[in-house]
Amino acid sequence: MLMRLWTIHPRYLDAKGLVALWREALLAQKVLRGRAQGYRHHPQLARFRAQRAPVAAIGRYLVAIQEEGTRRGYRFDRRKIGARRLRGKMAETNGQLRYEWRHLLRKLKTRDPQRHRLQRGIKLPKPHPLFRIVPGRIRAFERIL
Repeated sequence: MLMRLWTIHPRYLDAKGLVALWREALLAQKVLRGRAQGYRHHPQLARFRAQRAPVAAIGRYLVAIQEEGTRRGYRFDRRKIGARRLRGKMAETNGQLRYEWRHLLRKLKTRDPQRHRLQRGIKLPKPHPLFRIVPGRIRAFERIL
């Protein structure tokens, strides 16, 4: 299984993508806490591990997903989110954001054509609230598809 912790704001994800992101981010939290054997070396965790407080970073990441889920009527249990006190934002590159946007649009074209039609005109989506976008290329942790 390929874990994907999106840089883009969760509002752009379809239902399947949002639910998958919630599950994968919870798994990432478990891994970062040292409570899961699998995925310990997954490249998507690199940017969280690079933070002074990786568990707090993934906690803040999860909050935005939970809020989007609640907005859509899902019951993502906020109690599953651990520490979330993180100062500032994590830097992420505009190259990474653009790559992920193209990747999501390809997925939506077949998985949710209506959402694809509504979003395909967006040139650069808003990032997840945890991230501050800086100039740069696609990140080294990314598996280019």
